[in-house]
Amino acid sequence: MSDISPRDAARDNMLSAAMSSERIEGDESVWTRRLVLFLRIMAVIAIMKGLYHWAQVTGFIGGEEDAFENQPMAWQAATVYFAVIELVAAVGLWLATPWGAVVWLTTVVSMAVIELMFPGIYGGSLMVVGGEAFMLAAYLALAWMAARERPP
Repeated sequence: MSDISPRDAARDNMLSAAMSSERIEGDESVWTRRLVLFLRIMAVIAIMKGLYHWAQVTGFIGGEEDAFENQPMAWQAATVYFAVIELVAAVGLWLATPWGAVVWLTTVVSMAVIELMFPGIYGGSLMVVGGEAFMLAAYLALAWMAARERPP
């Protein structure tokens, strides 16, 4: 007879399985960690963009002719919109919440639409649209890879 009872053997097997699954789980969450890092980087960029728009609204940047009140109404509305929504998106992105990603995606698509469809507001820069498209593609790729790590 062995010194180990069947109950103890079962417990030992469960412990070793739990320890190996923790190891595997840590190894398999690489894409999730990369996604969270990406979201944090995007949060910092969103803070900078939001503060830039607030600096335009408050007059910290630009000269007298570039003052907020001297700009067209469409420019003013878009600037206030981005001043608020970028900072809200930054909070959600930093916390890695689903609503943060949705708000951030809204800002990305909104900026691309304004640049492409209404070039008179911000100048219609294709560089901005390309940058926004690149960030969107990077997010979608990382989110897809992170979702593949977790089985349904």
